[in-house]
Amino acid sequence: MANTLVDMFRMKDIRKKILFTLAILAVTRIGAALPIPGVNPGAVLSYFESNSNSFTEYLNFFSGGAFANFSIFMLGVMPYISTQIIMQLLMLVIPSLKKLAQDPQGSKKIQQYTRYGTILVAAIQSLAASMYARSIPGALAIGPVAFTIVSIITVTAGSMLMVWLGEKITQNGIGNGISLMIFAGIVARIPSASYTMVRSIASGDLNPVSIIVVIIMFFFVVALVVYEEKGQRKIPVQYSRRVVGRRMYGSQSSFIPFKINPSGVIPVIFASTLLSFPLQLGYNSNIGWLRAVANFLNPQGAPYLIIYTLLIIAFAFFYTQVTLNPIEMAKNIRDNGGSIPGVRNEKLEEYLTKVLNRIVLPGAIFLAFIALIPTLIQMLFDFPSNVAMLFGGTSLIILVGVDLETMRQLDGLMKMHHHDGFVDARKRRLKKF
Repeated sequence: MANTLVDMFRMKDIRKKILFTLAILAVTRIGAALPIPGVNPGAVLSYFESNSNSFTEYLNFFSGGAFANFSIFMLGVMPYISTQIIMQLLMLVIPSLKKLAQDPQGSKKIQQYTRYGTILVAAIQSLAASMYARSIPGALAIGPVAFTIVSIITVTAGSMLMVWLGEKITQNGIGNGISLMIFAGIVARIPSASYTMVRSIASGDLNPVSIIVVIIMFFFVVALVVYEEKGQRKIPVQYSRRVVGRRMYGSQSSFIPFKINPSGVIPVIFASTLLSFPLQLGYNSNIGWLRAVANFLNPQGAPYLIIYTLLIIAFAFFYTQVTLNPIEMAKNIRDNGGSIPGVRNEKLEEYLTKVLNRIVLPGAIFLAFIALIPTLIQMLFDFPSNVAMLFGGTSLIILVGVDLETMRQLDGLMKMHHHDGFVDARKRRLKKF
């Protein structure tokens, strides 16, 4: 693999993509440390050091610490993901929107509507964040009304800038830009979580034996996540003889690779983002019912964990049906003269739907179980919340999923240049150093 890494940086276009991606991610990390104009950084820092709770750690987790800094990127790309969820749900309810999304020009309009919706969602969330800042003693360096206006404009602009930067990574860099930004935010939290863990051991708050048990469990879960991400069920497809132009092509055998977890990390990101929205609006709110909803959705409470699990399973089925539509797949197989051995042509949709449901359900349950690990670690071993979040759950799924997807893309680029990639083609596994 060492030679592969050297070859990768020798190729100009791949090197440019990697450096471009790293440069954009560096910009987002710098922005995460720049406070909103009118905020007293010292007062905010001392407040969160003495009043750390599951709510702030939860929001810091997705923003890479930007929320606790009250930075211009404090909302990250969460408003954009929330708007995407809303648009996907609207497409199910409004047939004209779904028809518009299937058209190449219509998909651009849907993307435009999503951006407009992101501005609205970001403005609402930034208003809630400004109200939260006003409740922190000594946090404001300017008047409350002026701060509210400045924070809404600044934070909304910061979120839209992050969305734009994420799209630039997707277009000109390596991997999915939005996912990589979340990935970078999680990685940025590792040093502070490690420091918290060392300090807790030194003070006697954490038992070293418990840490060893959790670390062993961590590596075991990583192995399970990698195995689950790479697992497939192959559906055989037989194509009959057909004439194309003046040539006759003989019968061919192929297969449809159905991943055990077709939706990847998307259900976890969607569920987490959807639940963080009412938390941001309701925490420390003066509106009684909003505050009651935020308290009900306490990240360590049973209602939150139940809703979170159900949302992950629901989004796994929903996203799989959107991306792997069995009706369209069956139509494509029939149009190309194909058939699945042992399945009648008119039953293809029913068979593919049945197979997908059988695959998605255990994969979704596994995702939900992994996502609940941080809470279990906190309950069983009394770990600090910022440490527990990095030892499992959503962070682990995102880290492994984004890493594997980015390596797959790099592997494809390497092979286009007739170089060996990161995966051993014979053994279908990562090469060793």
